[in-house]
Amino acid sequence: MMKAEELKLTQAWDKVFPKSSKVDHKKVTFVNHFGITLAADMYIPKNAEGRLPGIAVSGPFGACKEQSSGLYAQTMAERGFLAIAFDPSFTGESGGFPRAMHSPDIDVEDFQAAVDFLSVQENVDPERIGIIGICGWGGMALQTACIDTRIKATVTSTMYDMSRVAGNGYFDAADNEEARHQARVAVNAQRTKDYLAGDYTRQGGVIDPLPEDAPYFVKDYYAYYKTPRGYHPRSLNSNDGWTVNTGTSLMNMRLFTYAREIRSAVLMIHGDKAHSCYMSRDAYADMVKGSRYADNKELLIVPGASHTDLYDRTDIIPFDKIEAFMKENLK
Repeated sequence: MMKAEELKLTQAWDKVFPKSSKVDHKKVTFVNHFGITLAADMYIPKNAEGRLPGIAVSGPFGACKEQSSGLYAQTMAERGFLAIAFDPSFTGESGGFPRAMHSPDIDVEDFQAAVDFLSVQENVDPERIGIIGICGWGGMALQTACIDTRIKATVTSTMYDMSRVAGNGYFDAADNEEARHQARVAVNAQRTKDYLAGDYTRQGGVIDPLPEDAPYFVKDYYAYYKTPRGYHPRSLNSNDGWTVNTGTSLMNMRLFTYAREIRSAVLMIHGDKAHSCYMSRDAYADMVKGSRYADNKELLIVPGASHTDLYDRTDIIPFDKIEAFMKENLK
């Protein structure tokens, strides 16, 4: 029997978005196959009856469930779904040590463990389960859809292909053997330093103060993670970031190898002003190219939307489309 770790869960409402009067909320926990206990917020439509379609939400990469994923989960609950937003292993209120680590294999397992949890809830129909991944966790959601046939519908929002960024750099600017070699040298030198120090150096939190000449996409991140709009003390991106060596696995593998074999429905959403839009465009094109299962795949480009607009701008996030997509495919 899987043994759950006792987590310290905050019961006070400490989200960066207001609490909805249309849903009931509670904290829940579940254990993944690596024995790590995950913390989640469960949102249930008020006065709901019978077995509901269930949705698991996570992301962005380096965020916590009190930020964007919680907003998505609560909004989907307002629209009739039982939804959970979970903190990935090693982050937020979830278990796992050392902190601020990750592995793409564990990331996928976290999503699968969320599906495990939803599948056995008395008020969830196990044949009607979907997932939503935001930013880097959009990539992990798509990767999970490659392996987990219990998932009937997957939505990615402002998706990041973290393995492509780790291997090629932003905009594929470092897509050459020498650049990758130097990145490997640097991360392995850091591993030695960390072992000697007995601790793990962190980096990757959004830069603060913001330089005047910062690129547009850095300003976009700052506007969310470092301001009252989205700042949260448990968010890695809002604070001191991931451990430096956490990208090792992503540097050595690629996501979406079997995306063309996903038989379930997939909706990919991205803003055309997002620096990351090329990732969804390319991943979608690769997913449907030569696939026998392209008919239930869709790419939706939101005009004028930046990367972080799809984190929390409820006037821009196409929730009507997401709801219709989920209802159609979670019948």
